[in-house]
Amino acid sequence: MVGSLPSVVSATHEADHRFTVEGFVCGADGKRSANIDVLVKDTKISYGQIVKTDGDGYYKAAFHLHNDNLGDPLLIEANGEQQHQKISFDPKDLEAERIIQVNFGTGCIQDRGSTPLWVYLGLGAAAAAVGGFIGVKLIRSWRKQEQKREKSQGKRKK
Repeated sequence: MVGSLPSVVSATHEADHRFTVEGFVCGADGKRSANIDVLVKDTKISYGQIVKTDGDGYYKAAFHLHNDNLGDPLLIEANGEQQHQKISFDPKDLEAERIIQVNFGTGCIQDRGSTPLWVYLGLGAAAAAVGGFIGVKLIRSWRKQEQKREKSQGKRKK
C-alpha cells in the first residue's frame, strides 16, 4: 500500500518524529529532470509516498517516524531505477533534522542547502580583484616614499 502524507508533516511534528528523504533526479546527460515521480517507501511497514521533482529535479518526501523505525529498509525509485537505503539517524539527538539524500542519474550529487560553485568562484574573483587593488596601492605608496627618500638624500649630499 502506498499512501501519501499531507504537506504539513514537517510543520506539525517535532524533528525527532520527522524523517526526510530528499535528492535530485537527473538524466544520463546530467541535466536535472523536472516532473518525475519518485517513490519513497518504508518497506518494513509498507508505507510510502510518491512525490514529484520540481523544475530543478529536486524532490523531498517527509515521514512521521519514531526511534523504533531506525534501520527500517527504504526503497527509493525514480525513472525505473531503484535504490535501497536504511533509515538512519542518531536516536539520542532530538534536535537535528533526520534526513538522507538519495540522488538518481549522472551529475546529480549536490546538497540542496550547499552553496553553488559559481558563488565561490565569484567570491574568489572579487577577493583577487580587491587584493590586486590593494597591492597596486601599496606599491605606488612605496614608490612615492622611495622617491621622497632619494630626494631628501640628494639634498643632504649637496
